Parts: sequence; C-alpha cells; structure tokens
Amino acid sequence: MYAHKKDVQTTMNLIKFSTTPSVPWFGGIDRWLDEAFRSGRDPVEGSATSRFVPRIDIVEDDKKIVVRADLPGVNEKDVETRLDDGLLTLRGERKLAKESKDENLRRAERGYDSFVRSFTLPDTVAAEKIGAKYDKAVREITIPKLEAEQKKARVIDIH
Repeated sequence: MYAHKKDVQTTMNLIKFSTTPSVPWFGGIDRWLDEAFRSGRDPVEGSATSRFVPRIDIVEDDKKIVVRADLPGVNEKDVETRLDDGLLTLRGERKLAKESKDENLRRAERGYDSFVRSFTLPDTVAAEKIGAKYDKAVREITIPKLEAEQKKARVIDIH
C-alpha cells in the first residue's frame, strides 16, 4: 500500500520545527564548534588558518610549581619568560623557515605566529628564585614555593 500525497503532507505538518537540537549532547558539539571558529582557531591544529598556541602543563608539589610549554619550531632566542607583579608571561614567535629557491611549496599546514600565554601565580612563591631552561623545544619554568612558616602555639590570657 502506498500513502497518498495528501496523507504524507498531513504527516509532515505534524512535525514541529525546532532550532534546538533533538539530541541534548548535540548542543555541546555545536557550542564547541562555534567556540572553535569564533576564536579564529581551526579545529585541525597546525592548519595554515590556525593560530599557534603552545600546549602547557603545570605540575605542583609541596616545594615548587613547574610550568612546561611545548614550543615545536620555536628557537630559544625567540622565547621570553617574564614575571611582573605575580603574572608569569611566556611570549614568543614561531617563524616561517626560509624556503629554498628550488622548492615549490605545495601545502602549508604549520602555523607561524606570535604567541602569549599568561598565568597568575599564588602569593606563596619565591619570585626571586624562579628559573627557566629550554631543552628539545620545551620551555620549563621552575617556581619555588616559600617555606611555610612554623606556626608557634601561643597561649592567650583572658582577663
């Protein structure tokens, strides 16, 4: 049996149009895609249209905080680490390598751009003892913590 054209049209009119997704988790995907494209970043990292944003790991223990930044393709001399009023800033630039006259670039996916990453440090760090090193395209910043003052018990007389 085949439905008549009139029956199909009536059925279609019963379906309410909605701009919200019918599956709740689709909303999360839509928001993620909107955020990715609104920020100017391409979801495919490293494409020519994306900005270079170094990946950061922050590790903390009782004595120190360690910040590690992956900086592939960035020369050590092109990275600045600065502490200003409790704000740790990592700034630099990944530059385009010089092309040979014999090369014909067919595809460029590696992003070349300047970058800035900043982090607010807690008041419990020893700012004057911060150190940094650069090894195998990883900037590692070690931030020692102040030693906790030994709290002395104190008896308070009540008068």
